[in-house]
Amino acid sequence: MDSAVAAIAEWMPLQRWFGGKGHAPSLRLIGAFELSTVDEGARVRTLLVMDDASDPPILYQVPVVERADRLHSPAASDHLIGRLPDDGFLYDGPHDRAYTDALLGMIVGEARAVTEGADASGRFSGPERTLPPASAPATVLGGEQSNTSIIYRPAESAPIICKVFRQLHHGDNPDVTLQTALAASGSPHVPASVGAVEGEWDDVGQPTGRARGHLAFAQEFLPGVEDAWRVALTAAATATPFTDEARALGSAVAEVHLSLGDLFPRERPSEELIDRITAAWSRRLSIAVTEVPELGVHRAAIDAFYARAQAGAWPELQRIHGDLHLGQVLLVPRRGWVLLDFEGEPLRPMHDRRRPDLPARDVAGMLRSFDYVAGSTALALPERAVAAVAWADAARQAFLDGYVASSGVDLSPYRDLLAAFELDKAVYEAIYETRNRPTWAAIPLHAIMSLLESGPLRASDEAAKGLAESI
Repeated sequence: MDSAVAAIAEWMPLQRWFGGKGHAPSLRLIGAFELSTVDEGARVRTLLVMDDASDPPILYQVPVVERADRLHSPAASDHLIGRLPDDGFLYDGPHDRAYTDALLGMIVGEARAVTEGADASGRFSGPERTLPPASAPATVLGGEQSNTSIIYRPAESAPIICKVFRQLHHGDNPDVTLQTALAASGSPHVPASVGAVEGEWDDVGQPTGRARGHLAFAQEFLPGVEDAWRVALTAAATATPFTDEARALGSAVAEVHLSLGDLFPRERPSEELIDRITAAWSRRLSIAVTEVPELGVHRAAIDAFYARAQAGAWPELQRIHGDLHLGQVLLVPRRGWVLLDFEGEPLRPMHDRRRPDLPARDVAGMLRSFDYVAGSTALALPERAVAAVAWADAARQAFLDGYVASSGVDLSPYRDLLAAFELDKAVYEAIYETRNRPTWAAIPLHAIMSLLESGPLRASDEAAKGLAESI
């Protein structure tokens, strides 16, 4: 076991999901479990390792396949973690058929793993008539940052995507609980749920000494459909109107919010809760003023925006998407808009992401995303800059109108709150871009200036009914 952990420690910093950039991991084994496999040449296990070099420490899930003989295909060589002292070979599980079949079989068969200090069991959540096979060809989805998604393509049933959560947290993962509940309620705006893997492991910080949480989540895969970010970029670059799509997207988001409000408890906005949210705005602004000097002269105006929102009307809180933008939605032919990835903002603590929140956060995130389409179009095609801004303005307004029309209540009491969330999102973006993509910093900085000049965005006259208790 020590040799496997040592090999993983050398391999881990090269993985996109490793959260400890800039330092070598210091790994400690928390527990492991073994999955059943029909591959006689393989031993399929999942190791839970704590990186104590991170602050705070991060718990990782690392599925591996141990083989006595080396696999000689180029693809297998690319996913070799290391050689073990007994001449065995350790491979990254999601790229090995022995692991992918074992994982799917655990979910479909609701099987339990063999515990080695950690427990795991599968839960099937789809209709019995859609029960997929326990074995299917699989590939890993490229480009992900924080998780690993496996695409299964059974010969005689619909494809499945199974997200393996690399960083683990105590408690339910909203990506699982929210989408499973929405799918079970009949919502057309999320993929159909297939099932999940739940686990338990030692944790001295918990009263019982054990933590529990979700390890993986499987659901319907929608192949051949581009996310809305790419679709919107093409539309903006070619001056193709997007207002009908944006209005329908606003309606879909409103319907998801209404469903979540019915499926999960709501919470009244206490003074303590309002103070916590507005304090987060202020903390982020302080960081931004330090790192983005251009914002210094606007601090008083931004603070006044926040103060107006804090003193204004606040609706009930409820469960929301939590990290909504155009990259999180698909326009599926003959079905409409489908929302993905309800895990919430990756940088927020998991216990925060499970709390009821204000749907205005989701609305603001999508409004900012349309603005980013205009900004990125202007960077790539300067001659399209003016037209791209007009395109984004029309899309933003159509999205808001669609949301307003489907929520069926009055928006006006909450315009300041929505504007504050959008402003806070732009402040966060200014920090991120200054740190990572300085040439893009002009996009959120321009948005901040525009928000301060124009004030809260209003719904169109034809959509007089609005967000109110829905946001």
